[in-house]
Amino acid sequence: MPVINRSCPGNWFDSDVEFNTLYPIHIQALAKYHWTPLHIAAKAARFLAGDGNTKILDIGSGVGKFCLAAAWHTPKAWYFGVEQRKSLIEHAEKAKSSLHLENVSFIHGNFTQLDLKKYDHFYFYNAFYENLDGTDKIDDSIDYSGELFNYYNRYLFKQLQQKPAGTRLCTLCSLENEVPPDFHAINSDMDGLLKFWVKV
Repeated sequence: MPVINRSCPGNWFDSDVEFNTLYPIHIQALAKYHWTPLHIAAKAARFLAGDGNTKILDIGSGVGKFCLAAAWHTPKAWYFGVEQRKSLIEHAEKAKSSLHLENVSFIHGNFTQLDLKKYDHFYFYNAFYENLDGTDKIDDSIDYSGELFNYYNRYLFKQLQQKPAGTRLCTLCSLENEVPPDFHAINSDMDGLLKFWVKV
């Protein structure tokens, strides 16, 4: 079972303001629009982890806030974050080191390079939305385009279609282009911005 150090200094999980101080100022400034709030991470983690001993993938994990908070709240589950910006992975790894969490790993790369069959459930905070015109970008280190938005959505849609019944998906601020019709929303929160899906 993963080892969790629940006496780490700073009471990082007391508030988003406190947690965000794990990161540099310019990363903290992006939190409002790009990093999952702690209370949402806790709800999503409880839904995705189930009885534990599951592998959960965060697609477009940024600086790792969801994975780190979820790993803290559900220590029997294993969390993996994939992110194509190396600089954000480095921030995630530093925060992980400060929190002494062992049930979380970060992967530098594009999610299309992963075998999604290796993961049981998925978290998705609309990582593709940046590709649309007029949206807030994290930085200019990657390419953006409407074509990429459509490609990523179609790719994830097809991958989720291949997952077995019982697969869970949690989406935040999603346009739902990536959700196949055999995933049923069994609950929602935040006026529908946060949705909990199960494949039937």
